[in-house]
Amino acid sequence: MRNETPSLLVDGEQARAWLDAVFSPSARQWERLERFATMLVAENDRQNLIAASTIPSLWVRHIADSAQLLAFDREGEGQWIDLGSGPGLPGLVVAILSERPMLLVESRKRRCAFLRDVAEALDLAHVEVAEARLEAVATRPAATISARAFAPLDRLIALSTRFSTANTRWLLPKGRNAVKELALLPSAWQRMFHVEQSLTDADSRILVGAGAIGARQRGKR
Repeated sequence: MRNETPSLLVDGEQARAWLDAVFSPSARQWERLERFATMLVAENDRQNLIAASTIPSLWVRHIADSAQLLAFDREGEGQWIDLGSGPGLPGLVVAILSERPMLLVESRKRRCAFLRDVAEALDLAHVEVAEARLEAVATRPAATISARAFAPLDRLIALSTRFSTANTRWLLPKGRNAVKELALLPSAWQRMFHVEQSLTDADSRILVGAGAIGARQRGKR
């Protein structure tokens, strides 16, 4: 991935070119991405899903920003769980670009209604919406766990460890505080992650990890 796109994506044209180069979306997938972007902007007038200032750069800040997580797990398969999915970022973008079974976990009723509307409108039968706090979601093994602006890293791990297995892939955009948050974790957990540069923001980093951690490990440094 780094070899294909060494530079930051700065506009919609570059974002689309990157999507085309990395994922080769079908005409149907492009149509779904375009329609999702349109629905997202329209719904933003009714509820605050994304910052209004990011709408002009939506394809970089939200579509490509979400898709880059899938680029770190192209060969993955099985259940993907997106925590605090909000407007479906990154979950719906990943679901459009792959056939991975997707669980969107979101506690806010209006956002869940939007997620269901999009999944139905785009015929994303492999998308499931869990309208609940993560604590109330039944445990199931996750092949991949993502979380974009969900919670501080230590709390995110405490809440989601029960979904992880030895083979779980973790894809966690953490902005400019990624390294700092990672340094606060027990050393056993730190070793399971590495830090990647975001393609959409020079100051942002993504924590990419693999594996599971138990309660005993969480308490050790």
